[in-house]
Amino acid sequence: MRPVFFYRPAPRPPRNQEDWRWWFNVWTPAAIAVAIICVESTETFSSQNTSSWLRPIFQHLVGAISDSTWDSFHHFLRKSGHFVGYGTVGFTFLRAWLHTLARSGSPPASLVGWRRGPTALLSWRVESSILAIFSTAIVASCDEFHQTFLPGRTGSPVDVLLDTAGACTLCLIVWLVCWNGRAREEDY
Repeated sequence: MRPVFFYRPAPRPPRNQEDWRWWFNVWTPAAIAVAIICVESTETFSSQNTSSWLRPIFQHLVGAISDSTWDSFHHFLRKSGHFVGYGTVGFTFLRAWLHTLARSGSPPASLVGWRRGPTALLSWRVESSILAIFSTAIVASCDEFHQTFLPGRTGSPVDVLLDTAGACTLCLIVWLVCWNGRAREEDY
């Protein structure tokens, strides 16, 4: 597979017996990321449980810390984990959607009737980014909803927004690093 973040992949080849391998290669990273979120959504990763093993590690590296300072730091650390973790989930969805939409061989629905060229390339990337952010928001919503049923966890719409912001930020970073001003003739 060509590096999808810099070049548009070749159009879909004819269907054959190896078709499932393509889908497996494209969507497995996203499935693994969602599986990790499912594991982290359990009571094992509640605030009380993560504090019991993170605090000794932190104190070993930095030294003693007061309870109030630890509580603030631990809260910040967990929220940073949400942001970075769901940013990574968004990245895996972005990769999968870029490959999937490029493989369709037809222009995205938003381009019907438009000329092919830089606009098509831009739209393909924008549509993939929107789908990646939307997919991440759905996973985050399901995760928070699931947590409302666990005794040691709470579901929060604020966490869904934080998780979605992580995915948006990572898509923006990909845009700035890989796509900003890089539309070349060989891309399409």
